[in-house]
Amino acid sequence: MMDAITQLHGTTPEQLTETIFKGIDERLEGLKKDFQPREPEEFLSRKETAALLKISLVCLHDWCNKKLLKPRKFGNRTYFLRSEINETMLNSNT
Repeated sequence: MMDAITQLHGTTPEQLTETIFKGIDERLEGLKKDFQPREPEEFLSRKETAALLKISLVCLHDWCNKKLLKPRKFGNRTYFLRSEINETMLNSNT
């Protein structure tokens, strides 16, 4: 603690402010490199899902029966989470 006080003793407020801002800028640049924006969660209808995957509705139905895709039921409508579709497609060969 005493070393920090000694180092600050000869520092002007402007120098201290500049040092703080420089440290913040460096930290932010490091965070920007690692930042991966997340897409908002999106529900797709059966038709939208089939169009996205470039498959027929019959094929989509078969994929659901084979548990390749997980449908979400809301009343009498069926939806799929875009994130789960992407994850399934990326991991389909494993």
